[in-house]
This record gives sequence, structure tokens and C-alpha cells, in this order.
Amino acid sequence: MSTQAGAPGVSDYWIARRNRLFLASCISLICTAMSFAIRGDIMDDLHSVFHLSMEQVGWIGSAAFYGFFGAIVIGGPLCDVVGLGRIMFLAFVGHAAGIVLTILSHSFVPLFVGTLAIGLGNGFVEAACNPMIATLYPDEKIKRLSLFHVWFPGGIVIGGLISYALGQAGLGGQAHGWQIKMATMVVPLVVYAILFVGQKFPQTERVAAGISTGDMFKECLRPGFIFFFVCMILTASTELTTGQWIPSIITVTTGTAGILFLVWQNGLMAVGRTFAGPIVHKLSPSGILLFSAFFSALGVFGLSIATNAPIASVAATLFAFGVCFFWPAMLGNVNERFPKTGTLGLALMGGIGNLSVATTMPLVGSRYDTVTAQKAMMSMTQYHAELAKLHPAIPDAARAAGGAAGLKLLLAFPIVLVLAFGALYLYDRSKGGYKATVLDAKAEEETSF
Repeated sequence: MSTQAGAPGVSDYWIARRNRLFLASCISLICTAMSFAIRGDIMDDLHSVFHLSMEQVGWIGSAAFYGFFGAIVIGGPLCDVVGLGRIMFLAFVGHAAGIVLTILSHSFVPLFVGTLAIGLGNGFVEAACNPMIATLYPDEKIKRLSLFHVWFPGGIVIGGLISYALGQAGLGGQAHGWQIKMATMVVPLVVYAILFVGQKFPQTERVAAGISTGDMFKECLRPGFIFFFVCMILTASTELTTGQWIPSIITVTTGTAGILFLVWQNGLMAVGRTFAGPIVHKLSPSGILLFSAFFSALGVFGLSIATNAPIASVAATLFAFGVCFFWPAMLGNVNERFPKTGTLGLALMGGIGNLSVATTMPLVGSRYDTVTAQKAMMSMTQYHAELAKLHPAIPDAARAAGGAAGLKLLLAFPIVLVLAFGALYLYDRSKGGYKATVLDAKAEEETSF
């Protein structure tokens, strides 16, 4: 984890234009986040309307993360080849196709494919926007990436409140209510497309600095990068798998609208990321990760034992404090410590994070089904036969126990992270404190949307 001195810079051309690109990036992330919130809110609707098991619902949810993984792993390195603008165009195509296909779905397979397409759009957004922002703001990467990632929780708040409002208007649980909720994603989709059309995009920082592709791949094999790569598996699952299941599970464990707890959690996260600069300065990048892991563990544990709204509210608050900085701090740490990894490093981090979520989503759903069937004193065959009925006779207490058991699966992840990031914090202190590595380069004009 060596460092080198340098004077970060960006040309006057981009200083005059980067704010519009940053705004458009934020709105594209709102579209991504709304899909996360709305999908979480309609999981029970898909469960009942299409008579799916919770494991099948988990697989549908996981499709978004498989799509994200594929898009960011392919799109990240391609940013240097085809340009950031063309990758953002692919994001638009993925979002548009996924929304339409999901709305027109009538069974498990098209729901899975539609969600996969939205995941591809989400992945291309991350593949293009993270390196673009790191390039346009080389002297404040963690701050700007945190401000960008404000709009992931911010978009979840927007999508969650829209879903809740539509539900209160009488659309909750109705045959077409979930489709109307999905259709609201068209608004940010159109807005970010309008903002990006006709704009020039910068070369990535790695290309502008003249770092070869071979050096980029070599940098990704350094032990320090591999450490963060492995930790990303745990941080992403802690944050996103838990968050994706909160609306469904907390609804059955507390008897209250689970989407509101997701909205509350993400509202707090948006505020925290807005003021990330002073917090990161005070705690240091490795200190912020240790802080995040500790409070995430408390939050996941609290959510897994919550049986009423007050306990769930406290747990969601602790969880928000924990996961608030995970994603931007992980990306910022990697890009500042190993800037030669370029778009590949950011792509690998985002890709493995989403692959881990895609894997754990159905695992939680499977555990949910298994424990629910046990508590309902049914065999799995009887349980699935019951789900196929129009009005399944599965006791609420059994479902609550199943949901809680699903969340408990995730608790080991933040506990391991406390140990890992504690060791990282001590390592940085032994080296005299955290120091970022900077590349001295100016971005040049590249491709358009």
C-alpha cells in the first residue's frame, strides 16, 4: 500500500463542464436506487400475485445483482476502450428495456429477465460514473464519490415514499399496483438521458496518466487490493442483501410497513453521505470502515430480533450509521490507494460486491422458506403446495420466524469485517497514518453520449 506524491489536476475545460455531468450521474443513480426500493416493496406482491416461494422471489431480486455484476465487470474495462459516454448509453438501454419487460411480465421467467436487464443498466451506471467522478475531481475523490452515492439512499427514499404513497392510495397488493410502481422509474430515466445527450465525457484518469493496461492488471494483483476485494464481498452483502429484504421481512416481523423502515434508514444514509467530508477527515478512511462494520453488526442483529416498530426503528438507525459509508469508502480507499487499477479496479470492486449480493439474496429466501415451513409444521412439499393456493394458510408467526432467521444468516459478515478493518486501521497507524496515492494527469475530451 505504498504512496507517491503528486499534484492532482483537471483542465479548465472540465472545471466548466463537470457539474452537469455530476448532476446527470446523480440522477442516473436515483434511477438505479428507485429500482432497488420498488423491487423490495413489491416482493410480497410478486409472492402473492404469481404464487411464488420466497426463494423464487429471492432469485428475482438476485437477477438485478447478477446483471449489475456482468455490466460492471464488462463495462468497467470497456470504459477505456469505447469511452464513458457509450457505456452510459448502454445504461439507458438496460434501464428502459428492463422497466418495460418487468411491467409486461406474467410469470417467473420474464420477471427474472426484466430484473436482469435493470441490473445491467444499474451496473453500467456504476461502471461509467465512478471513474468519471474520480477523474473530474482528483483532489477530493472520497468526498465526491460520497456525494454521488448520497443518491443511492436518496433514490431509495424517493422510490420508497412513492411506493408507500401508491399503496396508501389503494394500489398495494392489487394486480396492477406493482406495475404502476415500476413505471415511476421512467421519470429519472428520461431526465438523466436529457442531461447526458450531447455532452462530452473525459478520458479516465488511468488513460490520461499514461498507465498501460498491463500495469492496470498487475496493480489489481497487489495484496492490498486483494484485501479490499475480499472485504467487498462482505460489505456489499451486509448493506444490500439486508436492505433488499427489509421491506418484506420487517413487515411480517413487526406488523408495520417495512418500506418505511427502509426509507428511514436510507434517509439517514443520505444525510451522512452529504457530510462525509468532515467525517472521513476526522476518522480517516480506514477508521470510517471500522466504524461502519461495528454499527452494521449492531444494526443487523437488532433487525433480526425486532418484533415491534420501536425496536425496528432503533435497529434501522444503527444499521444506517453502519452501512452509510461502506460503498463509497470502499471505492474511495481502493482508488486512492491503488489509482493505477483504474476502471478495472472499480469494476472489480463493484462487480464482486453485486455478485455476493446475488448469491446471498436467494440464500436468505431459502432460509426464510425453511424456517417458515418448520414453524408452520409443514413439510417443504406441503409448504410449496400451500403457496400455490389463492389464499395460502401460513400463520403470520411462522412467517415472522422465517424472516428473522433469514436476517440472522447475514450477521457473521459485519462481525468478520470488524476484525478485518480493525487490523487495517492498526496497519495504517503503524505506517504513520493514511496517505493517498495520486496520479498527476489532466483529463482530455473523449466520447459523447
